[in-house]
Amino acid sequence: MKIVLAIDSFKGCLTSVEAENAAAEGIRQTGIDTEIVLIPVSDGGEGMLDSFLFSIDGERISVNVHDALMRPIVAEYGVINDTAVIEIAKASGLMLIEPEQRNPVKATSYGTGEIIADAIRRGYRKFIIGLGGSATSDAGIGMLMALVDILGHGTESISEILDRDFKDVSIVLASDVTNTLLGENGAAFIFAKQKGASWSDIQVLERKARTFADMSARHFGYDCRNIPGAGAAGGLGYAFMQYFKASIESGADLLLNANNFDSKIKDADLIITGEGSADAQTMMGKLPSVVLSHAMKCSVPVCLIAGKISDEAILRDAGFSNVLNINSSVLNEDPLLPENAMKNIKNTMKLIFR
Repeated sequence: MKIVLAIDSFKGCLTSVEAENAAAEGIRQTGIDTEIVLIPVSDGGEGMLDSFLFSIDGERISVNVHDALMRPIVAEYGVINDTAVIEIAKASGLMLIEPEQRNPVKATSYGTGEIIADAIRRGYRKFIIGLGGSATSDAGIGMLMALVDILGHGTESISEILDRDFKDVSIVLASDVTNTLLGENGAAFIFAKQKGASWSDIQVLERKARTFADMSARHFGYDCRNIPGAGAAGGLGYAFMQYFKASIESGADLLLNANNFDSKIKDADLIITGEGSADAQTMMGKLPSVVLSHAMKCSVPVCLIAGKISDEAILRDAGFSNVLNINSSVLNEDPLLPENAMKNIKNTMKLIFR
């Protein structure tokens, strides 16, 4: 048999690599004779950098930056040939901020700008930027401020910096978010609450983003606020589109294509995919649904595992051959502890191949 593992991270618990290693160990413990192919994956959020560098030869670069609360940290980004791969969660991520400290009114994307500035200084002109897992809702203002401070030494305007340092730069955004910047389906109203915002905070963030977009549109003569994905990462998607003319692609498709996923699964007997929580929204462009669409073209069955499952009938009707909750038999255990999650993934594999 040939089994392909393409499991997304279990947010706040396991990375894609950790989840797949646990699954592979569980399969091996069954004693069946099989080839196991690990393809760490991401939809552009947490784990994207590790997923790229696991499968594609590249280098990690460490840089001193600031987190979303402007506290000094060391963040990594990757370089693959002539391309810089940046996961914004490495600097501006929600998981870097203690739950009681989370406040998107104060949070800034400044650290993401520091990473980009470092890559520009090193001569990189092609960027893949994963938008996901952010603690911010500043529409990218902090990121632009960092570029002014570092590349413009605080004296040049962002337009001068764009003309000099970014005239030949291409940026591809990796994200499965289709929200626009403003409105009831925008960055503040949809995502800010989970980052710690109150209702009054959300209204403040919406007004700030609208004012920023109005000023930017007048300056450039065009307006990207309504492009799907502009609301990703608290509006960072908008800033990249408006100021750098970035394009946006499905993060899952981008990574799967970079891994030659279709060629690796064409002779597979089974694909196992998964995520932390699976429900009807999984089929709205999340990574397991993208894996399923690729697999159906090759007539390869796909098993879905998750730490929490709702709408199982919908998931099965979509085409998953099996849908399994790794925590279905857990008693008196914290399922969010990494060691418990890995143990439960191993046990689930044994159940599948028993």
